[in-house]
Amino acid sequence: MEPGLFSKDTSEQKVAIVGSELVENYTVYIIEVTDGLHRWTVKHRYSDFHELHEKLTAASNVDRRLLPPKKILGKNSKSLVERRQKELEQYLQTLLLQFPQATPPALSSFLHLQLYEINGITAALAEELFHKGEQLLQAGQVFSLHPLQLYSVTQQLRLAKPTCFTGDAKTDLGHILDFTCRLKYLKISGTKEPVGSSNIQENSLPFDLSIFKSLLQIEISECSSQQISGLSSLRKSLATMSVHHSTDSMSSVLVPEASEFPQWEPEGAVSVCPVTAVIPAWRSLTTLDLSRNDISAVDSSVKLIPKVEFLDLSHNQLSSVENLQHLYSLVHVDLSHNSLCSLDAAHTRLGNIKTLGLSGNQLSSLQGLSKLYSLVNLDLSLNQLAQLEEIRNIGSLPCLEKLNLTDNPMCIIPDYRTKVLAQFGDRVTEVCLDGKPTTEKELDTVEVLKAIQKAKEMKDRKNNPSSTEKKLPALPSQAVTSSREETAVAPSVLYKMDVTPSSNKSQVPHPSSAPVDQSQTHMEHCGAPPAPVCCICSPPTPHTQPSCFFCSAPYCPLLPSQFVALGTNKDFISQLSLLLTAALSEDAGEKEATLQGEEEEPNDQPEKTELNDISPGSRDGYFEMGLDDSLEESTSTSLPVHGPSLPVAEEKEIQQEEVRHEEVQCEGAEVCKTAWCICLQQRSEDETCMNTTCLVLTDRVLGLLFLSHDFSPTNQDADPSVSLPQLISSLQKPLLLPLSDLQLCSDQHQNCLCLRSKSSNTQWLFFSDHNELRLIRHELIKLLQMDLESLEEPSPGLPSSLLNSWEHEESRSVDGGFTALLFLSSSSSSSSESLHPLLQNVLSPAPHLPCLLFLSHRQLYVWVLDYRDRTEPGLQQSSSRLVRFPLGSVVVHSREENCCCDSPHHKLSWNHSVELLLCGHRLLLLFPLPQDGASFLGKLRLQRASLEGVWVVALPQTKALINHQGGPSSGEQCCCSHKAHSDSLSSLSTSLEEMQPSPHLTPGLTPGLKLLSGLNAQQLQPVFHKHIALSGGEELRQVLWLSVVLYKSPEVELTCLLLLSANAIYFLLEDSASSLGPPPDLDVLECGDSSVCLCCCLSVPLSQIQSVNVGLFDQYFRIQGGSGDQVVCCLSRDSYATGQFLQELMSVLSLQQRAPPPEPSEQDFYSEFNSSGKMRNYELVHSRVKFIYPSEEEMGDLTFIVAERKNGCASSSRSFNILLYLLVFQVIHQSSTPSGSGPAPAPAPCSSGPVLQPRTLILTSTDVFLLDEDYVSYPLPDFAKEPPSRERYHLREARRIRDLDRVLLGYQTYPQALTLVFDELPGPDLLCPLSLDHFSAQVTPAEHDTPAPGGGARSPGGGAYSGEVQWCVFVPSADSRERLISLLARQWEMLCSRELPVELTG
Repeated sequence: MEPGLFSKDTSEQKVAIVGSELVENYTVYIIEVTDGLHRWTVKHRYSDFHELHEKLTAASNVDRRLLPPKKILGKNSKSLVERRQKELEQYLQTLLLQFPQATPPALSSFLHLQLYEINGITAALAEELFHKGEQLLQAGQVFSLHPLQLYSVTQQLRLAKPTCFTGDAKTDLGHILDFTCRLKYLKISGTKEPVGSSNIQENSLPFDLSIFKSLLQIEISECSSQQISGLSSLRKSLATMSVHHSTDSMSSVLVPEASEFPQWEPEGAVSVCPVTAVIPAWRSLTTLDLSRNDISAVDSSVKLIPKVEFLDLSHNQLSSVENLQHLYSLVHVDLSHNSLCSLDAAHTRLGNIKTLGLSGNQLSSLQGLSKLYSLVNLDLSLNQLAQLEEIRNIGSLPCLEKLNLTDNPMCIIPDYRTKVLAQFGDRVTEVCLDGKPTTEKELDTVEVLKAIQKAKEMKDRKNNPSSTEKKLPALPSQAVTSSREETAVAPSVLYKMDVTPSSNKSQVPHPSSAPVDQSQTHMEHCGAPPAPVCCICSPPTPHTQPSCFFCSAPYCPLLPSQFVALGTNKDFISQLSLLLTAALSEDAGEKEATLQGEEEEPNDQPEKTELNDISPGSRDGYFEMGLDDSLEESTSTSLPVHGPSLPVAEEKEIQQEEVRHEEVQCEGAEVCKTAWCICLQQRSEDETCMNTTCLVLTDRVLGLLFLSHDFSPTNQDADPSVSLPQLISSLQKPLLLPLSDLQLCSDQHQNCLCLRSKSSNTQWLFFSDHNELRLIRHELIKLLQMDLESLEEPSPGLPSSLLNSWEHEESRSVDGGFTALLFLSSSSSSSSESLHPLLQNVLSPAPHLPCLLFLSHRQLYVWVLDYRDRTEPGLQQSSSRLVRFPLGSVVVHSREENCCCDSPHHKLSWNHSVELLLCGHRLLLLFPLPQDGASFLGKLRLQRASLEGVWVVALPQTKALINHQGGPSSGEQCCCSHKAHSDSLSSLSTSLEEMQPSPHLTPGLTPGLKLLSGLNAQQLQPVFHKHIALSGGEELRQVLWLSVVLYKSPEVELTCLLLLSANAIYFLLEDSASSLGPPPDLDVLECGDSSVCLCCCLSVPLSQIQSVNVGLFDQYFRIQGGSGDQVVCCLSRDSYATGQFLQELMSVLSLQQRAPPPEPSEQDFYSEFNSSGKMRNYELVHSRVKFIYPSEEEMGDLTFIVAERKNGCASSSRSFNILLYLLVFQVIHQSSTPSGSGPAPAPAPCSSGPVLQPRTLILTSTDVFLLDEDYVSYPLPDFAKEPPSRERYHLREARRIRDLDRVLLGYQTYPQALTLVFDELPGPDLLCPLSLDHFSAQVTPAEHDTPAPGGGARSPGGGAYSGEVQWCVFVPSADSRERLISLLARQWEMLCSRELPVELTG
């Protein structure tokens, strides 16, 4: 198709060449384009004109002679340039005159109309959204627009012209409108400077925001709020709004109508004076950011934002704070960098505030903050606070935890921190001042100050008791009691350690260590096993030994969360410095003693410094020293020497010089950086070990202090400094690595740091937080004096070398880098033959080495790192690999908290682990680093909740839902059982007993659906809440068994259990749904764990439902969301069940939107249709969801199908009336199954029996029809860009009612099926081209058992007659079945004047 043309605006366009300039050896002409008030310049050389002319002559029939000819000689001469400038200007003006209505694309691009002219701008934006709009909406990212683009769209909508006048569908304005109607996150960024080479000032352009219908978040910067219209249309949906550099008042943003109606009141307010307008409130707005504006006052417009919780008014010109008392939900307020001098009675306006930012103001008094009792965080930095007495106003606040007073005049006062902390009394340990935790030394100083204050008060009371009683109230005795009176030793003495080796030092209890349970100590001393506490659901016998997965699993190092803060603890760093200093001193002494011993030993004795004689604790030749070393232990301290050998005397002299040098330097080890991490030490490919390690970096050595395996924190929530002595005593002998022998390797990921020894084949890999490793990496580069360019920057995401070409875009939005160790749970089969290939790829060859986990919106990536030393020959090729698991198949396995034994280390491992059901097996992920497990689990649930396709849920087997024999009695309550959801049970409108699956659905019940079909209401509720619901607290409202057809697979009908909750609709599908759409490898539904059963699930959040299409006679309904994955047609085949579901859905939507439920209509929806044969269009908008009922157009389509089967003779319109519309099944023997385009047939209860083929049965006054219908594709969804390939109705069979001979009821062919027996006598009124074989010659005896074409079967022997056609129809609903028989009998009696024979068979 020929490229589209850009239509011109009503404003006149002018073009002129205003000058030229010489660039290198060619001339550039300066073109000035004028479009109304807008003007811009474009620069082109003559070759650009020539290229434009070639395009126009080929596409737009422009005269070839119009362009001035080329010149080879003297082309840059002044006379030629001036003449050509005039000729080219005339050429451009001629082109504009030649195309007065539309500008060709080539000319538009040449004049930069797509950058500055409204038609070109909107066309470019429409084409971009045509290609990427759907992807941007599905990604849910923030979309950026410029004010010039919005101005162009606004101006286009005001023009009286069609949206697609060019004929090119890509530039249709409708693409922009469709995109803006569904966009949720928008950013509008303007500029103060003119746009490009034009005179257009973006911040002065008006634009309209009413085209955005679904915005949840908007950010506006560098725009004039006076030029923005349509802000009021966002009041219903907007939740977050940010406006920067755009306004000087809050009312211009919150009340745009104030410029037109100065006297206004908020909706629902009681007005005491006449008003000109009632303004509705911002119903959903919870976050308002108006920072960096010129706002001078908080005006009354805040009355319209009663639900705002976060308010940012920083960097404005506020001198007072008013009207904030109207914000009842306000929690966080930022008033920093304003002109506030005081805040009098702030509690009257900020009553429930938790976070208050007042930085950068002029505050000198805190008297107004004394009653903000809910305040938690307070920032007072950069103010004028000079007196410490002001802190007393906030010292009594009961919830204050974080206080920032930096850059105030009081900060220069000596002992400023302790004097401030003393104002908080007993809460001093809970307060964090200036972002730094309170140290032990500060706590002791505070106690001393409090004691001095108490003594002074007692002295004053003795000297002048009467005045003291009048002035000071009596203080309670406990108010001045030291909170640390049980520790009488100062912290400096308490944590000072003796570095002299002692064999039994670790057994001496420390005064400040945590208290030990006496019973546990007694049992450990006596050797008795601890009491079992696991598995309380089945009480163990007194002799049952406690056991869990970690009892049999290999040891895995973990990093407790309380260790992270020790990296900046001064006491801890000082203890580490003492340890390293002692280690270096002892190392120097051992070297000197070794040298003296060698001089005294006879020459015939072998040397003791060979590499083979290194100590067991230091097999790499490095020096180790610990607190548990005895005085008799001797460790080799010599490093391997490489290079040519030296004479013995010279070598000894060098060694003595080194010893003297080390003696000078061992006086103090300067600690540059400390960090806790997981260290993987690898001496060879098969010899690895992992430890929890404290990494200490000094200016000469790198110290590694491994934590003892038997160490376990007594309390995970305790202050790290409390267990510091116990922690120091649990550190093993330090491993000292000279920096001169270390080589920094290029890291594979930012969460991993790799070091290698130059003198051995040992390498160390450290796993920790990427920020900590980044600091250590930079410090090492400085100390090693390495070139930054020689090292590659570690990657923060997935390795590009392992990604496929189509995954690069997805990899940019991955979350993770979580370090984890992967184990198969004990309940899963560990046989390599039974494992899925993906699991084999992850768990081999080394299953217990750390991997890195990443999450995208589609997949879980497991990066198996390469731990081999690639400096060895033949190992330059990396063996790292990337294993991908579809996110829909990754299921979190719910675990009971009592499944772990009493071991503290095992409990810590349990808290650091997450269990997944993956590829049919239970896979345990152990996260060594703190917070990784919770962060991974949160991101995984968030990503799964955003899935739009089919995903997998894990359901517990029925035996796990009921109390087994030997379990707790009915009167007892097990601590691991679920809480009864009595409120949710009462809200179920229909009991599960009444909603059991119909017999035609039973063959499609896969194991997961069979399990659900056997549950009662009490059992289904906890299963739904724990294993199916995507968010906590969802109330289950409706349960419905039916068949569904997915929009992306309209040819397959699936058995389904529909669950309606307060937040979403869940479709539990049969297993075949896993292979219908992407991802194609989601078919891993066989689970090796017998305690669970996997089932396919599809969810549609209620907030994303756009419309509900109700089928004819309520036989089905279609749920339509925003994409093809969220369009599901539910074939209930029962009008009562459909009506019940729609009523409950409207009720749930009313609760969600806080709107009243719709009143029931007194008139039946089909009453008018049944009487007149016509139907009015019916559309109900309830809680922003459209409920669309059948229209007259749909009935016209069906009528046309009926009329098409009539011959040319005239017939009354009454014969075209549709009396009944039913979704039924045609029972067909497998040998005669026709090939149709409808949904796949449902299997019969017996595999060798007949097949159920879905059909649509239509009964008119004279005929009965069977059709194939596409239920899910029509009406076309809003996002559909082209009609479906299948027609909506396809006629399969048609018969006259007068040809009906009898109706058979019974179980001969299929249970509860109807057999309609027709005489095969062609009539004059029915033309049936799809069943012409019905009019063939008389059937021979040999053809009695041959099925009739089209699905109808000839009557078999045994009383049957030749020339008969049977329709065996199964109607699932009993009411519909009775209605069909009744209408058939009535119409047959009217046509044949006798009663219809109905026979019972079987």
